Amino acid sequence: MSDQTSRTLLLRSVRPYGEGDPVDVLVVDGIITEIGADAVTRAPDGTDTHDCDGDVLLPGFVDLHTHLREPGREDTETIASGSAAAARGGYTAVFAMANTSPPQDNQTVTDAVWRIGREVGLCDVHPVGAVTVGLAGEQLTEMGQMSSGEAQVTVFSDDGHCVHDPMIMRRALEYSAGLGVLVAQHAEEPRLTPGAVAHEGPTAARLGLTGWPRSAEESIVARDAILARDAGARVHICHASTTGTVELLRWAKAQGIRITAEVTPHHLLLDDSVLESYDGVYRVNPPLRESHDARALRDALVSGVIDCVATDHAPHAEQEKCCEFAAARPGMLGLETALPIVAALLVESGEMTWRDVARVMSSRPAEIAGLPDQGRPIEVGEPANLVVVDPDSPWTVVGEELASLSANTPYEGMEFTARVVGTVHRGRMVVRDGEIVGGGKNA
Repeated sequence: MSDQTSRTLLLRSVRPYGEGDPVDVLVVDGIITEIGADAVTRAPDGTDTHDCDGDVLLPGFVDLHTHLREPGREDTETIASGSAAAARGGYTAVFAMANTSPPQDNQTVTDAVWRIGREVGLCDVHPVGAVTVGLAGEQLTEMGQMSSGEAQVTVFSDDGHCVHDPMIMRRALEYSAGLGVLVAQHAEEPRLTPGAVAHEGPTAARLGLTGWPRSAEESIVARDAILARDAGARVHICHASTTGTVELLRWAKAQGIRITAEVTPHHLLLDDSVLESYDGVYRVNPPLRESHDARALRDALVSGVIDCVATDHAPHAEQEKCCEFAAARPGMLGLETALPIVAALLVESGEMTWRDVARVMSSRPAEIAGLPDQGRPIEVGEPANLVVVDPDSPWTVVGEELASLSANTPYEGMEFTARVVGTVHRGRMVVRDGEIVGGGKNA
């Protein structure tokens, strides 16, 4: 979100939401000023013009769950390299999780992350504040200071750790209600998951891997829904992964509880059958579940029971994944493959339209996080945070070719049809023809 000089941009021959005949979209100083077949006639000399050849135009994506690793693990990702991956994936805003080193548990760190993101300027980087000091689950952070600081933190989470103490979670929700901010919970009852590395089921039993029961997630979802009800607060469930969680969300929403939830692309696409290889790239928290869980998650996303897609983009060094499965660090890359996966699973199957994709990847996550200038409709007068998608551009995932400093993608060698070919951040084209404009891995 770095300061920009006066600029104009013309996107020629795009289809907003993939609907109707192609039109031209004129952007002046970061605002959409005209949409129509003859907008080109009003573009001033020197306008940056991009021919989109009938591609789909959507609002820029918003990721509520990204790990950028800076500060502390800049060998695996930096705010710059993560921003490049985000921009190439069509994201114009990402929320950087708090489990850095030092953790984002105070205003000094959250403001520093915010400033670096602004300097990079490829997407808006919003730091997520920790709920508890050191993510230890024992003492609440100064959420008020972080929310009123330069970064104006709106989302708090101990992701990677569950706020497992019910009294601490209750106080966090009460505090958040007063501040008007969101608590996002990593739903995992730790007393049910000691040593767990894979979904508790037939596959883990056959492979000799310690199982992670669905109840570890579902018990926290149920508890926190009730706590949020009593506190009059909002609670957000990170990386929902089970059929039971879907049913609990449906119940809670029917009660009027202010609960929202996200699902990751990998939990939509993959199941625990891939663990047969013992490849550490597939280790993730929560674990990949069974095929019926993936189906239930897809159905819940289509129906709105699950609100949005979030990547849980988690870069790791090669040695942290190339080891025995139980020793592998949990997490997968996700920013550049999220849109292709959603398109392959739900658009190409006819279960979703491109307007639905905009809802689950842009407008709804922006609404949940309280971002007034992201996820906006493609209309005259609206901010130009946009993504251009070629729905018919077959490509193969190669980890080393992704923008991240790490290469731990579970989709290595998989082919997808749709891909992001252009990203417009605050009126400036930061990705053109699938590549960062004027930059590389650390753009």
